[in-house]
Amino acid sequence: MKKILLTALLCLALPLTAWAEVPRHQFTRNIADREPVDQLTNATNINPLYYFTEIRNMTGATVTHRWSYKNQVMAEVSFDIGGPRWRVYSSKELLPEWDGIWKVEVIDKTGAILATDTISVLID
Repeated sequence: MKKILLTALLCLALPLTAWAEVPRHQFTRNIADREPVDQLTNATNINPLYYFTEIRNMTGATVTHRWSYKNQVMAEVSFDIGGPRWRVYSSKELLPEWDGIWKVEVIDKTGAILATDTISVLID
């Protein structure tokens, strides 16, 4: 009984992000029926570029896609999570002078990073 009570108290003390899951997160060339059409590790002449995230166990929370290029934040797109399994995506129009490595971080309202991905971009 003590073990069960201790486990329950520890569970209540953990922040929401301790239970959060981000089982899928990826760059893609498009979204169809709320799903990514492919998974990209590099992108040549793909514009706009999409980033997809599946989020679990964060109902009522807010997450943000933070797009960065050369260590500079270029965009932040926030989403309110409306259910136990929620799929979201954001996109970025890329200018030709923005060739190089892009990073997207999935962050919660405290700034904790839940997932991160990078992609090499070439725009002619």
